[in-house]
Amino acid sequence: MALTTKPESKPAAGRPVREPARPRAYPPSLLALLWRSTVGKKTVLAVTGLIMLAYLVAHLVGNLKIFYGAEEFNDYGHWLRTLGGPVLHYEWALWMIRVVLVVAVVLHGVTAYQLSRRDIAARPVAYVHKRRRASYATRTMRWGGVILGLFIVWHILDLTTLTVNENAQTGRPYENTVATFSTWYGNVVYITAMLALGLHLRHGFWSAVQTLGVASPARERALKAVTNTLALVLTCGFISLPVAVMTGVVN
Repeated sequence: MALTTKPESKPAAGRPVREPARPRAYPPSLLALLWRSTVGKKTVLAVTGLIMLAYLVAHLVGNLKIFYGAEEFNDYGHWLRTLGGPVLHYEWALWMIRVVLVVAVVLHGVTAYQLSRRDIAARPVAYVHKRRRASYATRTMRWGGVILGLFIVWHILDLTTLTVNENAQTGRPYENTVATFSTWYGNVVYITAMLALGLHLRHGFWSAVQTLGVASPARERALKAVTNTLALVLTCGFISLPVAVMTGVVN
């Protein structure tokens, strides 16, 4: 038996054809407009950068406890996991900090990449006259970000999950840190990343205060002094750990 299809019904003569209703278009939200704009992306870049900077300062203060010996440094590691107790359960506060940091790192990386692409798209033709040579930190900002991103992955595998640390001991952060800096590759990776961090901070902090409207001609000298000092202190502070292990000050 042959299958037959029902012919489509034709509109009656003289009657207008009614078009199907279109979905109502809603205007984009304020957050969407902020995210799409260059100013909004620069603001996200600045705020997430400052969040990570605050963490680095606190992280360095905690790391310097290694100079007071194994007992105090291991107690500090235990305190981090019991932070907020008894209201918060074991490691809850630590995981909250980790989530905030992951969100900040992802947003920072995404906005940096998108702003970089916009900057390239805005000037597809090379400049006729060469611009004044930018500082070394400015010119290496992108590569510095890549180096730091790779270092974060290594650092987590080394001292958090203890995956690549051959002599790691669970719950013994002092011994694990000494084990890492007792290897040549651990020192090379860490010191290279900290030098990249110093250059990244030197340019990034200054850009952040300009984006957030803190910078002004009257404050320029003071803010640049703060920027350089902050980058130098953090870089030297973090590098002091592997140097202390290599020289036997910490063992």
